[in-house]
Amino acid sequence: MSTFANKLVAVINKDIEPGVAKNALAHMAIGLGASIGTEALRLDDYQDKNGNKYPAISQIPFIILRAKSGEIKKTVNQAREHNIKHSAFVNTMTVGTYLEQLERTKGCSEEELVFYGCVLFGDWDKVSEMTRRFSLWK
Repeated sequence: MSTFANKLVAVINKDIEPGVAKNALAHMAIGLGASIGTEALRLDDYQDKNGNKYPAISQIPFIILRAKSGEIKKTVNQAREHNIKHSAFVNTMTVGTYLEQLERTKGCSEEELVFYGCVLFGDWDKVSEMTRRFSLWK
């Protein structure tokens, strides 16, 4: 049993380029973090000996895993079913303006999408159960 009630996990598509993976992770983490808020994420400001601050660092470990697109889609659907807070990033969310990305996504069914990643935040045991079959991102 963890000392934390909630677990923070990202699952990234192991078949995409590292730069694309980092971009997807950044977008998902910003969006989910904003919706969760500082208190639930247990954010602290660190300070060094010289008084320099390193703001808003979570006490909760942020685990980065890897999986295939279909496995990520299944995980997103499980998050929806179990009311786990989540964010997901798909292939239509790249290239062009954000307006073009919104329209391109709206024009695709879930079956047509390639899942680049998801970020989950919720009950430690439930998130662990949903992600235990994935390996660490290296």
